[in-house]
Amino acid sequence: MNATEPRRRWWPRSVRARTALAAASAAAVILAGIGWWLHHDVHRRSMQIAEDQAKNQLWALAEQLDQGVIPDSTSVVPYEVVATGRRTAVASGGAISHVYPGSHHVMPAPPPAGGIAEMPPTTVRLPPNPHYDSKDPLDMAGGIHQVETADILPGDLSADEAAALGVTTGVTLRVYVVVLPYTAEAITGTTDRLLIRAGLFGLVLIAAVTYFSVRVALRPVEAIRVLTASVTASDPRERVTVPTTGHEITALATTINSTLQRLDNAATQQRRFVADAAHELRSPLTTLLASLEVALAYPERTDWPAAVTTAARQTRRLQSLAEDLLLLARLDTRTTSKAAPDTVDLTALASRLTEQYPLNDGPLTLTCDSTEPANAHGDPDEYERLLRNLVDNAVRHAAHRIRITVRNQDAWVVLTVHDDGPGVPAEDAERIFERFVRLDDARSRDHGGTGLGLAIARDLAHRHRGTLTLAPRPRGACFRLRLPRAPAPAPGTARTASAGGAR
Repeated sequence: MNATEPRRRWWPRSVRARTALAAASAAAVILAGIGWWLHHDVHRRSMQIAEDQAKNQLWALAEQLDQGVIPDSTSVVPYEVVATGRRTAVASGGAISHVYPGSHHVMPAPPPAGGIAEMPPTTVRLPPNPHYDSKDPLDMAGGIHQVETADILPGDLSADEAAALGVTTGVTLRVYVVVLPYTAEAITGTTDRLLIRAGLFGLVLIAAVTYFSVRVALRPVEAIRVLTASVTASDPRERVTVPTTGHEITALATTINSTLQRLDNAATQQRRFVADAAHELRSPLTTLLASLEVALAYPERTDWPAAVTTAARQTRRLQSLAEDLLLLARLDTRTTSKAAPDTVDLTALASRLTEQYPLNDGPLTLTCDSTEPANAHGDPDEYERLLRNLVDNAVRHAAHRIRITVRNQDAWVVLTVHDDGPGVPAEDAERIFERFVRLDDARSRDHGGTGLGLAIARDLAHRHRGTLTLAPRPRGACFRLRLPRAPAPAPGTARTASAGGAR
């Protein structure tokens, strides 16, 4: 059996019950400590009162004996007066005369005159009395009791006073007063019972108040749970009610609504992406299928080289689109390499791409007028893909010239790709970075790309902790890439991607 199963049987699963149990347990520890302190303090103070009462009785008895007066036997506090060489007590009262009626004295006698002086005892063991009911709370027989004592030495009494007491003038009298613990124990017991009752009532009250307080506090959480459970993939528009109290539940509800909104936006974007991808794939597939069906239907009249050329072009377009979609899927996973990033010289990368980029014969020129090294951490192939996508976009729109500039700016490396084409309207400056967006709807898809190049370029920039924006220019489009600047590497360690790298 699992070792955690016994604990799970008694430990409640409800947050309300757990909180109430925790609060009651903490309160029990605190109340137990307070009760222990009160128990000992009440007992100590009660015993102090009993001792003071015994001392007062002792001095009153001693004063009466000095005057030759035998004390009254009816006393609240037990006492006994014994004399040297006397078998019976001079006087006794309280519980002693009640428990030991008509017997010899029960307290030790003082030493005889001229004997070795000794300190009076502070505790005395009384002899047992089998003829007395031991269940009586006043039964002092057979127990050890604390006593207060005082001696009346020889010579303190005159002959008449000694005769009145029934002793000779040469004896020593000793007065014993028993300190009664019954009052202290009774008070302590009563206090303990009151503390136990009050403690149990307090624990129940604390647990109940905590339970219902947490229950009230968690009502908004339960409402949030119910509403969140109703959110489905087919209807992600449900939102939780935000309390107006301004406490932590409000922050929780706001965060959940923000998360649901992000999930809704992601689901909408995913659906739009799937629809756009299907639309983009349908166009070349339709062209390819129509070309092949016509060729198969009229093989004798088909220009086979032209048909194969068309099929190859559409196949290449499908391949390019599939590669772009796979790259976007990889970028969306936000996975990063655990290996140390390479240091890439973007100036060298731009210069190499400028030299090797395949331009058709015509007036279009591609130049890079930067020579200063500009280093950034990252994947060389991904940097090459990012820059190639920007150049591909510029080539499709430029009229005569495309210029690449790379420079160091404080802690950043700034790379710009500027063409002299028609430019981009200000209201579409962010829209062009969306997936499958083409601003020129009349443009041929065969020559207009997949509509994913700029989206991939921005995702790659974000992957390298940089930004890609469209900088305002009076003519043409200027894309500005900002990347964190890396320190210059040691000689021979810098890497650049080849211009014929991954597309």
